[in-house]
Amino acid sequence: MAISETSELQRGAQRFIRDAMRAPLLEADHERDLARRWREEADEAALHELTRAYMRLVVAMAGRFRHYGLPLSDLVQEGNVGLMQAAARFEPEREVRFSTYASWWIRSSIQDFVLRNWSIVRTGTTSAQKSLFFNLRRLRAKIGDIGEGGVSPENRASIAHALGVPEIEVENMAARLSASDRSLNAPLTEEGEGEWQDFLTDAAADPEAQITDAHDGAARVALVADALGDLNERERLIIRKRKLEEEAVTLETLGEWLGISKERVRQIEGHALEKLKRALMARVGDPVAAGYVG
Repeated sequence: MAISETSELQRGAQRFIRDAMRAPLLEADHERDLARRWREEADEAALHELTRAYMRLVVAMAGRFRHYGLPLSDLVQEGNVGLMQAAARFEPEREVRFSTYASWWIRSSIQDFVLRNWSIVRTGTTSAQKSLFFNLRRLRAKIGDIGEGGVSPENRASIAHALGVPEIEVENMAARLSASDRSLNAPLTEEGEGEWQDFLTDAAADPEAQITDAHDGAARVALVADALGDLNERERLIIRKRKLEEEAVTLETLGEWLGISKERVRQIEGHALEKLKRALMARVGDPVAAGYVG
């Protein structure tokens, strides 16, 4: 990006921050009225006034995450996403200030952005792992465990207890935070022979396995279709609607279609499944065939 473009972006971010800080604060009653108008009447002017008043929250929250090395403008943008989510979900009748409710959404949106972009290696997705990611450095500094290496056993136990996570997760996260990303094109040796990506395994099935799976799948479909011929018309209908379609039809609905009770449909279904299993076993001579349906 050219220097002039970068400067323009910086000036734009500064203008946004100044405007956010100038926006007037809202009284509780007016805030609830704006939220109600947006929720019940889709009043965009009310939404704009409500969110503009709390842009200062976005700016303040984004500033708390600047030390992760991400541009402030990007953090603010993600915070705005959280602010809009809060406005969409806020229920004014609960008598909670919008600022309190929005703070959670803004922080969550920025945290998710940091986790996605701080490293190309995923750092964890559970709430406990997120808490560990954002609090590990702070807790290490608090107990005097300064450095980028591993955590001592005593301090590891203390941090694990404070955050309610296993000690092994503290150790793993410390290792992730202290390790730098490695390019997949980085050479394995100083002579430049081979790259790290040469040792990556492909999790996809090889062509032979794909062909075999496709062939086996087609054979199973043909086998079941042939075995269905041993059932009468009503039994086939029930099995198809209950077992072979993406969304199963309820017993009650089938009962209404056939003019019988749902309990009778259940009985017919159970009897038809037994017949179908016997038909499959007779065709392949293997009890495992009974597992094709059930």
